[in-house]
Amino acid sequence: MTDCLFCRISRGEIPAAKVAENDECLAFRDISPQAPVHVLVIPKKHYASLNEVPADEFRVVARMQDMAREVAVSEGIAATGYRSVINTGDEGGQTVSHLHLHLLGGRHMKWPPG
Repeated sequence: MTDCLFCRISRGEIPAAKVAENDECLAFRDISPQAPVHVLVIPKKHYASLNEVPADEFRVVARMQDMAREVAVSEGIAATGYRSVINTGDEGGQTVSHLHLHLLGGRHMKWPPG
């Protein structure tokens, strides 16, 4: 998808504060952080949401979570705790139609988040 914001970030057309990258995923800082550490992890391949990932490609979600764990370690929040969230659809709070995982940490998280 050529006009997708996160696809454009992945291709380097829009600058982002990259935190980690590999062949399948990219992690970058959220421009409106909700915690001291707020990083988005995206697959480089476009999927509109978690619902759009075919069963035979679902390993990408595990790769995203693995990258989030690695970023939690590098950001110094792994030992104290962090939250990883994938919002799906409008009522789930998804605001960008590209699968992404929020990694949040650096403060005490409350539940429910609101």
